[in-house]
Amino acid sequence: MMNYSAPFWLPGGHLQTIWSALYARRVHGPAPQFRRERWDTPDGDFIDVDWQDRADAGTLLVLFHGLEGSTQSQYAQAFAGFARERGLAYAVPHFRGCSGELNRAPRAYHSGDWPEIDWILRRFRAQHPGRIVVVGISLGGNALLRWAGELEDEASKVVDAVAAVCSPLDLAAGGHAIGRGFNRQVYTRMFLKTMKPKALAKWAQHPGLFDRAALLRARDLYEFDNIFTAPLHGFRNTEDYWARASAKPHLARIRIPALALNARNDPFVPAHSLPDRKDAGTHVTLWQPRHGGHVGFPGGRWPGHVLTMPQAVGRWLLQAAGAQEPVHG
Repeated sequence: MMNYSAPFWLPGGHLQTIWSALYARRVHGPAPQFRRERWDTPDGDFIDVDWQDRADAGTLLVLFHGLEGSTQSQYAQAFAGFARERGLAYAVPHFRGCSGELNRAPRAYHSGDWPEIDWILRRFRAQHPGRIVVVGISLGGNALLRWAGELEDEASKVVDAVAAVCSPLDLAAGGHAIGRGFNRQVYTRMFLKTMKPKALAKWAQHPGLFDRAALLRARDLYEFDNIFTAPLHGFRNTEDYWARASAKPHLARIRIPALALNARNDPFVPAHSLPDRKDAGTHVTLWQPRHGGHVGFPGGRWPGHVLTMPQAVGRWLLQAAGAQEPVHG
């Protein structure tokens, strides 16, 4: 179990979330340096993968980012620091449209996009002969566990262990939570500030793809998903998307070592919606500390750092995969 206590000067899930994303220290030493690689997808599109290489690495750590995330997100930088210290190769595949360049196809990405996860992970497996461990953050974690549940025993031929951090495994509960009160005023506005321009650029690329006027009127993620995310990715509406994309109903099908870490004060993920042992099955480990916020888990003295969670999750992944990596300073 992750033994986590929040600093006394950062009380509550909102502060632990916001401060960690904006101000806390992300790595020991210099900022990570990445090499970008473009992969052509089977449907004529592309994704961009950022690599922190290590030629002699026996283990590859893959990170799937969260909604509107990238290699610049605080958690991606912190996991890069963990990989560097442990001598791991590290890769961050960007979901379509999240690498700084609009993708080509009439689609984007979504919380249940397990076929995309499958294609990406199989490509990593084809080019990396050693162990592969994978962490998904928020949206990326839900899609990752959705993949593991869908593949069941077959997943063990692709990766060795997976972890989901602060993922909304019940998308309806998370979607309603982020659409209310302070969450709606702060987080919803933050996400829509980048999501709506990307959607409008997608409409310009593929005129008539969705109802442009309705999207301009959208004021929360429920409306955005109803107009854009759901129809573009084969769902009837937001409710259908949330129901079919949620990983929680599929956790018991997972047959590889899996970790689901959720803070119980996460503003995005209500504690009552978190899985319990009967939901999780025998291969899923649940960590549900009282504090941490949404992908926060800040530690240390002011201004704090976000190294605690990547260290704990990274060690769990290596142990679950049976990796014995040397520690590098």
